Amino acid sequence: MTGRLRGKVALVTGAGSVGPGWGNGRATAAVFAREGARVFLVDRDEASLADTARLIRAEGGTVATRIADVTDAESIGASVDACVAELGGLDVLVNNVGGSRPGGVGELALTEWNAQLQVNLTSVFLGCKAAVAVMRAAGGGSIVNISSASGLRYTGAAQVGYASAKAAIRQLSRVTAVQYAADGIRVNTVVPGQLHTPMVEARLAGQRAGGDVAALLAQRQARIPLGFMGDGRDTAYAALFFASDESRFVTGAEIVVDGGMTVRCD
Repeated sequence: MTGRLRGKVALVTGAGSVGPGWGNGRATAAVFAREGARVFLVDRDEASLADTARLIRAEGGTVATRIADVTDAESIGASVDACVAELGGLDVLVNNVGGSRPGGVGELALTEWNAQLQVNLTSVFLGCKAAVAVMRAAGGGSIVNISSASGLRYTGAAQVGYASAKAAIRQLSRVTAVQYAADGIRVNTVVPGQLHTPMVEARLAGQRAGGDVAALLAQRQARIPLGFMGDGRDTAYAALFFASDESRFVTGAEIVVDGGMTVRCD
C-alpha cells in the first residue's frame, strides 16, 4: 500500500458483513485503512461491525465504530457528528448500505417497495445530506455512493424495488456533484456487478436458486465476459480512486465493476 488516503478521515456505512469473506463495506473499510485513512465504521449489526474493526486494528489501522440506522436522519446525523468528534473531521463518505428483495411490479408488495427505497436510496440521500453540511464548512470532501449493475440493466432477476433505487442513486450522485462542486465536494458512484460477496450464501441463493449456492454462482459467472467473479475488494479499489486525490478532477462520474457483464449484448 502507498498511503493514498494518508491524513484523511473516511466514514463507511454498511461496514460489517453478513458472513465470512469480502463484502463491499468491510473490504472498503479495510482497503481505506491500509491506505492510511482513519476510518469510522457504521453498521446496525454490532458483532459484524466489531469483526471489521478487529481486522483493521490487527493491521495497525485507526478505527472507530458506531451502531446506527442509516435510514433514520437523526441516527446518520449523529454518526457524522461522532466521526468528526472522535477522528477529527470527515473527508470521505462511502454510502454502501443496500439489499435486494425479489419481485416485479405484480409481485412486490407496496410495503416492500417502500422498504426497498428506504434502505437503498433514502439511506444515500440522508448520508449525503449529513456529510455535505460538514464538508462545506471544511472546504470540501469526497462522497462515494455504491449503486449496482441492476440500476443499469436487467441482470437476471426481477427485483424492481432494488433496481429502481440503485438507478436513482446514479442520478442523485450527478445532481449532488454539480450542486456542490463549487464547495469542493466531489460525488461519484461505483456500480458493482454480480460479485461473489457473503450476500450470495447468506441471502441470494435462497431467493433465487433454492439454496443451491453452486448453481447460483454458476448462473452469475456465466453472464461475465471475463469469466470470473470479483468480490468486495474490487468495489473497494474503485471507491479508493474516487476517495483519493488522484481523482481530484473527477465528479459526477461512475466506475462499473462488473467484468464486462453490462456491456455484452447477448
